[in-house]
Amino acid sequence: MRFQTELVPATLIRRYKRFLADCTLADGREVVAHCANPGSMMGLAVPGAKIWLEPNDDPRKKLKFGWRLVEHENGHFTGVDTSVPNRALKAAFEAGVVPGFGGYTTVRPEQKYGENSRVDFLLQGTGLPDAYVEVKSVTLSRTPGLAEFPDSVTARGAKHLDALADMVRAGHRAVMLYLVQRTDCDRFALAADIDPTYATRYAQASGAGVETLCLGTHIDPKGVCVAGPVSVCI
Repeated sequence: MRFQTELVPATLIRRYKRFLADCTLADGREVVAHCANPGSMMGLAVPGAKIWLEPNDDPRKKLKFGWRLVEHENGHFTGVDTSVPNRALKAAFEAGVVPGFGGYTTVRPEQKYGENSRVDFLLQGTGLPDAYVEVKSVTLSRTPGLAEFPDSVTARGAKHLDALADMVRAGHRAVMLYLVQRTDCDRFALAADIDPTYATRYAQASGAGVETLCLGTHIDPKGVCVAGPVSVCI
């Protein structure tokens, strides 16, 4: 998935009200950028961080910049836009390159299921069980090389695990897919200390037959694409 507009470098001044960020562009101008991330962004929203913004000239948008990446001192990147994983995965599913989904030829995003829920993807293929796939963006890393989810308490995430377990009981396939939007991690674990309830519900869903898949990403200021599997340490 390529960014629609060429990104520009900036320095983060502060993130506030969850969806807003004050930034300084390379020419010294201060701008407000939209931050498409409702999570805590632990370790990422650090004043002085080098970030990358996507400009836009859409008259319908009040803010003319969107915060897309954090560039770390070691040259690695983290993608902070939580809408990116679904867009990148849709392309990967349609191209048939997501491991474990060979034979699924129909990709349906945002399908209603369970009780007042929408699953990120419903995949279908001849002779195959319907596959309900829930996607989570992973950006937290507190230990070098280890990505963790969640970065804050997520009641919604726990609800999704329950809904996936219900799909398994109904005879379908259900998959919890964690997409690591960091280029500096090759392992994944649950942050049980941050949200013990989520960890418990994950264990229950896994016991019911919900599958887990964790994938990495290739990220640079040109775009984000899905990479290979990341080791799961749960």
